[in-house]
Amino acid sequence: MATLTLAKAINASLRKAMEDDPKVVLMGEDIGKLGGVFRVTDGLQKDFGEHRVKDTPLAESGILGTATGLALRGYRPVVEIQFDGFVFPAYNQIVTQLAKMRARSGGRTGLPVVVRIPFGGGIGAVEHHSESPEALFAHVAGLRVVSPSNADDAYAMLQEAIAVDDPVIYLEPKRRYYDKGEVDPAAAPHPLHSARVVRPGSDATVLGYGPTVRTVLEAAAVADEEGTSLEVVDLRSVSPIDFDAIETSVRRTGRLVVVHEAPVFFGTGAEIAARITERCFHQLEAPVLRVGGFHMPYPPARAEHAYLPDLDRILDAVERVLAY
Repeated sequence: MATLTLAKAINASLRKAMEDDPKVVLMGEDIGKLGGVFRVTDGLQKDFGEHRVKDTPLAESGILGTATGLALRGYRPVVEIQFDGFVFPAYNQIVTQLAKMRARSGGRTGLPVVVRIPFGGGIGAVEHHSESPEALFAHVAGLRVVSPSNADDAYAMLQEAIAVDDPVIYLEPKRRYYDKGEVDPAAAPHPLHSARVVRPGSDATVLGYGPTVRTVLEAAAVADEEGTSLEVVDLRSVSPIDFDAIETSVRRTGRLVVVHEAPVFFGTGAEIAARITERCFHQLEAPVLRVGGFHMPYPPARAEHAYLPDLDRILDAVERVLAY
């Protein structure tokens, strides 16, 4: 057991995977000598060499194309996209090559590529550095999409992502990189695509993933002081989604609020709201409400506080579902 930041937990997980399997290779812009812009890969090139930790040109499409070829030859590439908004030049490679190969080969060929993407806002960055593109990838069959919210999950979920034979979009909540938590490398991991109740409650279920889980937990603590018991669910996996776990919670509480940083319009919360309404129609005491970003380009840093879900917006949604 060790206390690590989320960033250090990812570093430790990458190190363990590389020690266990010589076919695990890392690729990305400035991940070697610099250790990445967030220092997540710090020290790995020094310890494993430039042949396994590759500094690449600034060409995301080329990075993903090379990773696809390496995976076809038996390697397990872990690719870093430096910032979320930089992934779009590689979107074609991801959705037309990585996502399609298993179906194209009749199930015979998998592509074990992990695409690490620091995502979300809250760091005061400039344009193209604070995107939340999870719904764009979740819409594509053949891709797994996951996001840890804490250091322990960051370590374990990355181990699982590297081990599977399908491409995984691994979304790292960059504003939580320096949050600390207990990490137990020896513990049996929670299944990669399962949600988890991180705070029991009885009055309403509030669901988040990645960077919003901490915010939801803070909202639940405030609500508790006011006499409202919120059950907090960490979704963990955006594709596939663990609807059974959400349904179990909602059948108990009768209410659901979904929180994510991405725009509400056509977002992850829309799919969850539709499915849970279908599955729990007779148990719901109120409509499923969504709290998230607005349908607009991500704002300048000085205005992002008004864009990102905060305690007030979450608690307002909770008050509205309880008013029914």
